[in-house]
Amino acid sequence: MKKSRIISVIVFFSVLGLIIYFPGRKWARGHVNYMTAVEDHPLNCLSCHVYTQKSGFISKLVNRKYLSPFNLAVSRDGSRLYVVAQESNALLVVDPETHKVLNKIKVGNLPHSVILSSDGQKAYVSNEWSDNVSVIDLASSKVVDTLNTGDGPAGLSLSADGKFLYVVDSYSSNISIIDLNTGEERKRFNAGNNPTGTELSPDGKTLYVTSRRALIEPYGETLKSELTVVDENTQRIRERRNIESAYMMENVAFTPTGDLAMATMIRPKNLVPSIQVEQGWMMTYGMTIIEQKENGRVIQLLLDEPNAYYSDPFDIVITPNGKKAFISSSGVNTISVVDIDSIRTLFAKSTPEQLANYSNNLGISARYVTKRIKTGAAPKGLALSSDGKLLYVAEQLEDRISVINTESLETVGSIDLGGPRTITVARQGRRLFNNSGHTFQTQFDCYTCHPDMHEDGLVYNMASKDMGRNLTNTQSLRDIGDTPPYKWNGKNQTVYKQDGMRFSTVLTRTEQFNYKDLDALTAYIITGIPYPPNLQYNPNGELTESQLRGKALFERTKDNLGNDILENNRCITCHRPPYYTNLKMAYVKTLAVTDDSMLFDTPHLNNIYASPPYLHDGRAATLEEIWTKYGKEDKHGRVNDMSKNQLNDLVDYLKSLRAPAYENNIPKKLHAKN
Repeated sequence: MKKSRIISVIVFFSVLGLIIYFPGRKWARGHVNYMTAVEDHPLNCLSCHVYTQKSGFISKLVNRKYLSPFNLAVSRDGSRLYVVAQESNALLVVDPETHKVLNKIKVGNLPHSVILSSDGQKAYVSNEWSDNVSVIDLASSKVVDTLNTGDGPAGLSLSADGKFLYVVDSYSSNISIIDLNTGEERKRFNAGNNPTGTELSPDGKTLYVTSRRALIEPYGETLKSELTVVDENTQRIRERRNIESAYMMENVAFTPTGDLAMATMIRPKNLVPSIQVEQGWMMTYGMTIIEQKENGRVIQLLLDEPNAYYSDPFDIVITPNGKKAFISSSGVNTISVVDIDSIRTLFAKSTPEQLANYSNNLGISARYVTKRIKTGAAPKGLALSSDGKLLYVAEQLEDRISVINTESLETVGSIDLGGPRTITVARQGRRLFNNSGHTFQTQFDCYTCHPDMHEDGLVYNMASKDMGRNLTNTQSLRDIGDTPPYKWNGKNQTVYKQDGMRFSTVLTRTEQFNYKDLDALTAYIITGIPYPPNLQYNPNGELTESQLRGKALFERTKDNLGNDILENNRCITCHRPPYYTNLKMAYVKTLAVTDDSMLFDTPHLNNIYASPPYLHDGRAATLEEIWTKYGKEDKHGRVNDMSKNQLNDLVDYLKSLRAPAYENNIPKKLHAKN
């Protein structure tokens, strides 16, 4: 009897197991097929349900806190390196001789740049997510003062006499001038769109400020980015120089004689269909060179070769003898060595027509690029020793500084900064996000169109064989894990599909990521890309009177005449907090004549102030234009009964919207995971 009972139990559980296994496996297979948009992705629950956790115990278990060196400076005697550890909100003090980290000084949130005072006693660190500059006494390794700036302080320069600090405010597109005697901001004036880099000329008379985002123009117009020229003596803008067909001008450097200024840049081909990537013609990378003389020319030269592109150029430094320039290309883990005398010779022997054509000549780099030096993952900031014999490279995603001999052009050492030894799944995903190795001829990577994991402000003709159809405004990737579906037409139900099958088919025209890499990339995009704090329009959650009036208009159910507003035409219906989207498709009558017929995925509105231009094709240059030019039929919310003051209030409220993490008082150091 006992034996038969055991057999019965075994049979029962066997039958139960079969019942669970076959339908359960079928359900799991269908679920994974839906999530990944392919039929052969492994049935691996870890990739979706462990590695994509954004908070809690599991998140802490599978992620690490990295350093991510971004920019650096060298003391005049060469005995110390000062390294901005961006993800750890710190300035590292490093002995380059012993390769030891001597100190880790906590600064503000998401530090960007560091510069040393002329006497070498202080360091100034810009904190992009704190809207201030930390002043550090280097003898005591302590922050002794904090200087308030505009929004998103990035690049730093000192005045020729060392009395003033120029701070480039990247988010508010300003330049702050701070009196270092009083610690007060003396004046602030407008720069280009999203400026970051700055450099003072050797004669101390001219300050250049580069900008990354292009000036907003209608699609089809020649793309332009502003180079802001400041007169150091008067501390006024001397010139606003538009650099055509270039953007992402990250940094700038002068030759020691001051005859040339050289800035990194990208030349995008967003006006041609993206299928041109197959012909090797979608993005090109190089430098803009500005002659420093009356009627000086602006000449653009490429770093690329016919079958190899050097994506995402970031920093540029020039040796003290003026012979060599070094440029970091973070998308291909490479330093390009440029012979400056060869450039001068090229300029002297070329006609104006030839110089104009060089900006699109993929073979011209052989005339002046003398070597490519490989680095670790994502080389960013560069710094030269005072004698110019050593180049230090911040390898952002290696937590390491590489050391290059500028005479032999060989890597002679590396400095481990002490980050985690483990490369987590999300960290590997970030490396893939920032690397062009998976695209045709290394033309671009995710970061190229999504700098700072945001968006580049450009409109593209995506995949269509027809010029100018189905134009697409690049969307931000910040905190998108909870806001599916993706693409303006909502055809991609998950990040897996967006960055797997769709990415290879529409953009890279190469093989898809293997499944392990796709898991990693997805994990990073879902967990590692938070919003910055909205310090410009809503620093602490206390709305202004205008924003409160705008909030009432945003949530209203009746118009100014007392009539009920149809539920589907109320702002709050489609744009519900916390992400200000209902995750549904909508008809708002914003289709252009060049669009295929479709509904649009309702976009989230958090930090919407930082994402101009607007609408799916970028035709609205400002938030106001969404309704004043392109919403006159009241299909995109009931607004035409509003007065101008009411519309201003509504826009003020929209600019105040910020990430759910800040509304819920979650610590702002979310960026420190990966």
